[in-house]
Amino acid sequence: MKKVVQFGAGNIGRGFLGQLFNSSGYEIVFVDIDPRIINSLNQKGSYRLKIVGDNPQEIVIDKVKAINAEDVDRVVEEIRGAELLATAVGAKNLPSVAHLIAKGIEKRAKENIKEPINLIICENLPHASKVLKKYLLKEIDPSFINYLNTYLGLVESVVSRMVPVIPQEIREKDPTFIMAEEYSILPVDKNGFKGKIPKIKGIIPYPNLFAYEEQKLFTHNTGHAVCAYLGYQKGYRYIWESIQDNEIRGTVENALTETSKALVKKHHFKLEEQQNLVKDLLHRFANKALGDTVIRVGRDPIRKLGPNDRLIGAAKLALKYEIIPVNICRGIAAAIFFDYSKDPEAVKLVRLREKEGVDGVLKNICQIDPRGKIAQLVKKNVEDGRFKI
Repeated sequence: MKKVVQFGAGNIGRGFLGQLFNSSGYEIVFVDIDPRIINSLNQKGSYRLKIVGDNPQEIVIDKVKAINAEDVDRVVEEIRGAELLATAVGAKNLPSVAHLIAKGIEKRAKENIKEPINLIICENLPHASKVLKKYLLKEIDPSFINYLNTYLGLVESVVSRMVPVIPQEIREKDPTFIMAEEYSILPVDKNGFKGKIPKIKGIIPYPNLFAYEEQKLFTHNTGHAVCAYLGYQKGYRYIWESIQDNEIRGTVENALTETSKALVKKHHFKLEEQQNLVKDLLHRFANKALGDTVIRVGRDPIRKLGPNDRLIGAAKLALKYEIIPVNICRGIAAAIFFDYSKDPEAVKLVRLREKEGVDGVLKNICQIDPRGKIAQLVKKNVEDGRFKI
């Protein structure tokens, strides 16, 4: 049986990639650090994945085992015999994973394995392949660098599946149980592969992945953020509640019309396909079974208000193609007033706003001119130092 070594047995590892690999005939070797998940996977040799939404079902993902990431020798041996690798560990954990991958590549080189192996990178990180390559080059013995460059493919991806947080009481009973929405498409970088591209259900190789990265960022992420920040201002708890509010839904739809027009002009997506994507996203946001909260989607507002991220980046893209981002800017204003006290980044944002006003946030965090077009549109949603609901 074909084997994939999956670094990370968390939400995306179990809740998305595990399903794709299992349905494509792979044995899955999870590498993780959580002993409860590792022990449970090894005891059962499987785990349960519940698909929630319009077509609910429960799938058993079998032919799995797990290894503790600290057991370097076992991880290296599994890499030696694998046909495929994948990561879903979080960007901050990539250096430690790079150490394991480098050791595995050294092992394959020593045994003169000439079959290329590809690594699918599922991390929320710009230029993920370049970042991981940098880590790998630090870890690998210099004598094996040529082998790494020749036989390891680093394949970026665009993850859009939404996986809800599993309640603590359920995790106590079954630490490997996971839920996810039905959406199961994973665009990947066709140019990142070495050798033959493996056929995996749901994975679609594109020669210009950057277009799809921007499509995801300025469609899914922008819409999600506008929905969350407006929902927070209106006192909603869940994303599905927010999108059911007619005013919020209208703003989200209009914001995505603004980004869609720009994306179609820039990347030449078919208008009908982009419109269908937006329609599908709005339907997915309304999925009550996901239980996604405005707090989770809105957390870390400083990063999300960054100059090239889902809000400011979307507004800039729209303006570049002569589309006035009125609705995106309403979302930006709502984000500037996201003041959830248990989010350290939101607390920093509040302090800056109280000290230097909205202009201070626009200048220092969003890195835009407080007198410019985007800033003026944002400030139309502010009155007497508050977000105008």
